[in-house]
Amino acid sequence: AFDKMFSSIGQFHSRVENNISGIRVVKAFGNESHEMDRFIEHNEQFRKTKLTTYQMMAVHTAVSHFLIKSVTVFGLVCGAWFVLQKNMTYGEFVSFVLLTGIFLGPIQQINAVIEMYPKGAAGFKRFASLIDQSPDEKDADDAIEVDQLKGDIVFEHVSFQYESDKPVLHDINLEVKQGETIAVVGPSGAGKSTLCSLLPRFYEWQEGIITIDGIETRKMTLPSLRRQIGVVQQDIYLFHGTIRENILYGKLDASDEEVWQAVEKAQLKDLVNSLPNGLDTIIGERGMMLSGGQKQRISIARIFLKNPPIFILDEATSSLDTETESFIQGSLEELSEGRTTFIIAHRLATIQHADRIVVLTKEGIKEQGRHEDLLEMDGMYRRLYETQFRM
Repeated sequence: AFDKMFSSIGQFHSRVENNISGIRVVKAFGNESHEMDRFIEHNEQFRKTKLTTYQMMAVHTAVSHFLIKSVTVFGLVCGAWFVLQKNMTYGEFVSFVLLTGIFLGPIQQINAVIEMYPKGAAGFKRFASLIDQSPDEKDADDAIEVDQLKGDIVFEHVSFQYESDKPVLHDINLEVKQGETIAVVGPSGAGKSTLCSLLPRFYEWQEGIITIDGIETRKMTLPSLRRQIGVVQQDIYLFHGTIRENILYGKLDASDEEVWQAVEKAQLKDLVNSLPNGLDTIIGERGMMLSGGQKQRISIARIFLKNPPIFILDEATSSLDTETESFIQGSLEELSEGRTTFIIAHRLATIQHADRIVVLTKEGIKEQGRHEDLLEMDGMYRRLYETQFRM
């Protein structure tokens, strides 16, 4: 009963959290009544499981009290009978009744523990099942700490799949030199983000080898590997707190001067100066007080502050207006000098400056080369380019 109750509590809280987080979507589609119906459904399920639990507790308590009182009544009746029959003295009878009371006290306490135990055990079991989950990515026994990587990266016959029957990347072979800027383009679902996510080992690939500076990434400790890589994701996540705290996440011990340099490079200075509390302005959960472009600039400022030797920019400027995008593109190009950079982009106009463009499909890498060379090849890149610019 307690297992079911805690499961219902989890579903109930999840439903409430989803409704609050997605309140704008709910309002935008006018689905308040639908969400209310779903809330009532989960709430009713929660109420029923809780009632069942309390019924169990009530039966347990009632039976326990009935048995304990029955023992007392039985002792009093039998004791009175033995006294009347002269088989027991009054003193013996009173002593017996008092000893019975002392004996029943610990039984009642044990009974209370028996009632509490399944409740605690059910909650602990749910906690333990979560905490005992082992991560998919683990450090090898002989993993080494890496201090400062240069950025020579090699993907050698790399294949990856989320599910056993659905390959995402097949036999990827790619060599990237230090300081080279690689743009990864291709149709949706081709595995562009997945390919770059393999580099910091967000996923473990099934076949092949990935090396940085000749060292296999699986032989590096995860924290030291990820310190060398800066990621700006398409789906930006900001923590509840201030602008300063979110930027400092890129380098926790950074000075104010370093933070302001990152703010200026990410074109955030005007926004920060316009706020009454400046960098110490609270931005709300997931940055709900900011626009999409402002959130994206904060995430870019974090990368400027981290200043790693390898960049992964996954649609890093997709939420910015054209003017701000051009400024930040210039800052990113300046920061990318001498650093290995992967750019995932759908807007081909933003990646024409790349040293090499890689066209990725579900079958693997179809084409790679400079923008002008790929246009002359009359292949997939040219078709993507003509389709986009015809629009």
